[in-house]
This record gives sequence, C-alpha cells and structure tokens, in this order.
Amino acid sequence: MDSRKILSVIILNWNGERLLREFLPSVVANTQGEEVEVVVADNGSTDGSLEVMHAEFPDVKVLSFDENLGFSGGYNRAVAEVESEFVLLLNSDVETPPGWWRPLLEFMKDNPDVGACQPKILSYRNKAMFEYAGAAGGLLDRYGYPYCRGRLFDRIERDEHQYDSAPADIAWASGAALMVRRKVYMEAGGLDELFFAHMEEIDLCCRMHNLGYRVCVVPDSSVYHLGGASLAQGNPKKTYLNFRNNLLLLHKNLPEKKGKRVLIKRRLMDTLAFFMYAAKLDFKNAGAILRAHSDFRRMKKEYTAFPERDILSALPGADRCIVADRYLPWSKSKS
Repeated sequence: MDSRKILSVIILNWNGERLLREFLPSVVANTQGEEVEVVVADNGSTDGSLEVMHAEFPDVKVLSFDENLGFSGGYNRAVAEVESEFVLLLNSDVETPPGWWRPLLEFMKDNPDVGACQPKILSYRNKAMFEYAGAAGGLLDRYGYPYCRGRLFDRIERDEHQYDSAPADIAWASGAALMVRRKVYMEAGGLDELFFAHMEEIDLCCRMHNLGYRVCVVPDSSVYHLGGASLAQGNPKKTYLNFRNNLLLLHKNLPEKKGKRVLIKRRLMDTLAFFMYAAKLDFKNAGAILRAHSDFRRMKKEYTAFPERDILSALPGADRCIVADRYLPWSKSKS
C-alpha cells in the first residue's frame, strides 16, 4: 500500500453486483486524493461481483474472502489486512458527493480522543430527508433502544440543517458510513462476530466509550444511503437480529447488576412489542421477538467480563424513554 494513504474506505460486498455498478462509481470518482484509497472486500460472493470489479473497476483494490463472514467478520478481516491509520466502513448502497470524506478525516486528525465518527446520512431516494440508519447521529435511550438525531422509530425528519451547527457527541455512529481510528478499533476488539449483522456498530461504539473515547457526528460531511439493500425494515430476520443483538449489547456493556435490572425492564417492554405485532396479525415478526429472547438467553453465556462503570447512562440520549415518547403523546421523558 502507498505509505501516503492514511485512510482506507472499505466497502463490504456480498453478491452485490447490481449495487457495485450503481453506487461504486460515485465513491471512486469522489474519493480521490493522496491520503485515501478505496477497497472492496468481497465476502465470498457467488454472483458476478468479482468479474465486475476486474472489468469495470480495475484500479480499485479488492480483498477476496472464500466465504461469507457476515458484516462483522468481513469487516474485521478487511480492517486487519489494510495498514491505514484511519478506516471508513462504507455500505455498498451509499452514494457519496465530492470531498465527502475530507471533513471526517480532518476532524479525526484534530481530535485524538475521538474513536469513531460519521457523516450526516441522508436518504438516497429523497435527499431532503434523513435516512433511517444513522440520520444525524445515533443515540441510546435509558433502556438501550437505539434512535437518532433526526429519527425516532419510524418517524424520520426532513433535513432542514437543524443539526448542522457543529460536530456533536453521540452514543453511536452508523455502520452505513463509520470512520474509525484503526488502533482503537483493534483495541476495542473490532465488531462482535457473534452478532453476525445488525447493531454491531452500536456495540463497538459502546466499547469505545468504555475505553474512554468519544464518538461524534460531523455534519459538514453528508452521504446518501439507499437502506434496506440486504434486509428491508419489517423483515422478520431483521427484527430477530435487531432485538437479539440489542439485548446482547446491553448485557455485555453494562455492569453486571445494572445490566440485570435493565434487561428485566427490557423484557417487559419487548413483550409489548410482541403483542403489537400479534395484534396486527404479523405473527412472523412476533415470533422473531420470541426467538430473539430465547437465543439471547443462550448466547449471553458467551460473555463473562463486564465493565465496572455504567457509561451507557451518561451517553447522549439516555435521558429519554423513546417507547413512551413515540407511543404516548403526553410523555415527557426528557429530564
């Protein structure tokens, strides 16, 4: 690798021939400079992805894996194989405008206490709206439910520059466009491969907080995310992974006694979600919640070390209960 490349933009691909043709041209065209390289890490694709890369993007570095390692495993291997000081994990369904990466890199250079950051993430289909997965920065409420500046459950705001004043501290940065300090990524242990997919970036950011690093959003940078390219909202598999992995990240990132108290409350609140799906006769998603809790009880035994400090209660957004704020109009959960 050219020693001047201090930033590697890594796109993980799995059977994404169509997405590569649609989105990679903007990334290649708008990610130019002596400091940056674009890398496609192929997760054992069986379609024509590798042929597309060799024929249409011959100048893009390709890392080819023999099997699908999942989102977590694929990125962990790719990050281990590059040598840059900074790495930006970019979804394969993201369009990038000119110079999008520069504010992120400059911010990381200027703030060595920041372990990770993200740009504003806007909708590819409607560029005036925030996109569900990250919006203007991720938050966690007091029960560990994730939400965003610009998105509360299914309510998504229009981008009217309401979050543009300055870089801001957040609880988690979206995996759709996640810049990390590579040494901090490795120190934190990378993405948890037991998660396979969904919520692993939130878990990683929690571990970075526990190590004493900040996580931020840099609104001078924006990207446009299609979203749902792998699993759409409402897909039972996505529901299962989101509920299971959310429980796991709370279990492993809270002190043991506090985690048990929070998870009892979460079990009650997730039961409400189960009945909401059942009332709509959506038994597949209702069943996904039951499977998530069942598998969580089995998988939590894999985690035996817990932090001493309760950092989650102090993170941005933890003063709210977003279930109440979304479904009880009279709720004022902010303190």
